[in-house]
Amino acid sequence: MRLSTRNQLDGTVVSVTRGEAMAVVRVRLTGGDEITSSITRDAVDDLRLGEGSAVKVLIKSTEVTLGIE
Repeated sequence: MRLSTRNQLDGTVVSVTRGEAMAVVRVRLTGGDEITSSITRDAVDDLRLGEGSAVKVLIKSTEVTLGIE
């Protein structure tokens, strides 16, 4: 996958907390820091995210998104 987003950080999902429509995904970055992203529950299901999933955290000035390969 090639993207224009320049801020791409590797990490591992630590937890997924599901709400009614959204989910909060907590990710531990390679250096040990943690970051959270709020995404839809459908996106969590589509990406098959769960504890231990390897993800790439993509950061834009207006949003934080997750991607997998």
